[in-house]
Amino acid sequence: QLQLVESGGGLVQAGGSLRLSCAASGRTFSVFYTMGWFRQAPGNEREFVCAITWNGGSTQYRDSVKGRFTISRDNAKNTLYLQMNSLKPEDTAIYYCVAGPLTSVVSMSADRYTYWGQGTQVTVSA
Repeated sequence: QLQLVESGGGLVQAGGSLRLSCAASGRTFSVFYTMGWFRQAPGNEREFVCAITWNGGSTQYRDSVKGRFTISRDNAKNTLYLQMNSLKPEDTAIYYCVAGPLTSVVSMSADRYTYWGQGTQVTVSA
């Protein structure tokens, strides 16, 4: 069974930075999986944040985080990262790491991602 474990969340002031990590493990994990991040704020729908193909050749971001967030991965460590800069109060949410057998494409659809982590809380104060 594949496990995704997020870390790095916390409380930060607006304008600050955080770096999230997601460690993947389990015999069903493939380095060829596309990985990404979704988030959900209280009372809101879950939304796509960003994703990256297995070799980093393709990435996709939601418009509101472009230029502020950077997704990356280290396949040797089976770890996904999300560098978040210039954070805003509206970035406050639980952030979920995801993985799916998309291989060479990214998708904004949650249905395309088979595996989900438990989430890590990110809170940005004004």
